[in-house]
Amino acid sequence: MRRLTRTVATAALATALALVSACSSGSDSGDDAKGGNGGALEKVTYLTSFGNFGRDSYAWVAKEKGFFKEAGFDVEIKAGQGTGGVIQTVVGGQADFGPIDLTGGLLQLGNGQAKDFVAVAAIQQRTMAGIATVEGKNIASPKDLEGKKLADTPGSVVRNLFPTYARLAGVDASKVTWVNGEAQALIGTLASGSVDGIGQFVVGQPTIEAVAKKKAVMLPYSNVMQDLYGNVLITSSKIAKEKPEMVKRFTAALLKGLEYSLANPKEAADLLKKNVDATNTASAAAELELMAAYVRSGNSGTAIGTLDSGRVAKSIAILQGAGALKQNITPEQIIDFSLAPKA
Repeated sequence: MRRLTRTVATAALATALALVSACSSGSDSGDDAKGGNGGALEKVTYLTSFGNFGRDSYAWVAKEKGFFKEAGFDVEIKAGQGTGGVIQTVVGGQADFGPIDLTGGLLQLGNGQAKDFVAVAAIQQRTMAGIATVEGKNIASPKDLEGKKLADTPGSVVRNLFPTYARLAGVDASKVTWVNGEAQALIGTLASGSVDGIGQFVVGQPTIEAVAKKKAVMLPYSNVMQDLYGNVLITSSKIAKEKPEMVKRFTAALLKGLEYSLANPKEAADLLKKNVDATNTASAAAELELMAAYVRSGNSGTAIGTLDSGRVAKSIAILQGAGALKQNITPEQIIDFSLAPKA
């Protein structure tokens, strides 16, 4: 009996050791499924603002550096197609978060084109929207756009805000022709000579020059429209209401990626290249260097990501004064200040 007992005990011990060994050999994959607090990772889909350029690399940085994982998220990053497309995808439930140009969001909301989304953090404190062209197109000022052909995605803030920009800049918008284009193909379209200019964030200048092999000419909207925010992070009203703490955790992780990217533009460009093979790392890093001045602004407070109700109200007033909004809106209708970072 004693021999039998020892035999059973030995077999049980061997089985237990085998199980421990098996668990240990698979511990890496188990860790990948757990966040910084040991809990299961929550799957989240994030859209970039406009394709996969250097200006959007901070999301990839947050993923590659483990900031999302530490916050408890397993994030899938997909390429966005501009403000209108990002809003539609987030509100439709196909994505959880994404950046849009705040002015574009105000236009969509104030003209009844979209609803059920809220902004929860600022990415840039000043708008980066503008028109881009290259030398040889005889475009040096806004007035030179008359008689020209421009390309952009239908939902882009540059295109949707153009009538307001044109009115304030003294341009006859009816004399400017717009054609549709895809986010990733716009710069190539400009380089090919088939259009005279494209809607583009002004930080796209290095990428334009790398592709077109010509000096870029930029017409920033901020030259004629002050106080407009740039991109803001949005989520659906449903998620904001039902999962406020989750929204705060995600926002903090994304902004950590943004801050790291601005401090380490070359590394951020390399991490983007790791995930998006078509990346030109030199151009991507240069975009981030240019973007830093838009993310950090003298009136933004000490924390990245803050939003000010007074400034948003001024943006609304600018759009109303230009006749660009069909209905009155307030800052609180588009921003959840309880979820936004505090100055």
